[in-house]
Amino acid sequence: MFTRSAIFRGRIKPGREDEFYAAVRERLVPAWSQMLHARAVRVYRPRQCEAGEEDVFLVQEIDYPSLAHIEEALSSPRREAAVAALASVRALYDGEHRHIIYERLTD
Repeated sequence: MFTRSAIFRGRIKPGREDEFYAAVRERLVPAWSQMLHARAVRVYRPRQCEAGEEDVFLVQEIDYPSLAHIEEALSSPRREAAVAALASVRALYDGEHRHIIYERLTD
């Protein structure tokens, strides 16, 4: 099993936190769940961070059966819906996100 993760760094615009996290649940999670070959989608709102990591405001994980399935998902037209959903919340935060692909070593 492989997991593609996105780590969002920066800050949600002041006073827009509830709006942002509602949009994550209502728009982003459904779009991410429709990714080709996606087995599970998880999102996390950090509550405590080590020093130097305070700018992480969202972590997303999507499980896939293999690296080949991830590549196919990223080339799929379904990804366009995920990109559009993300664009719809972009005005609510300042920052960026980076991806990491993990291979699960334990159950």
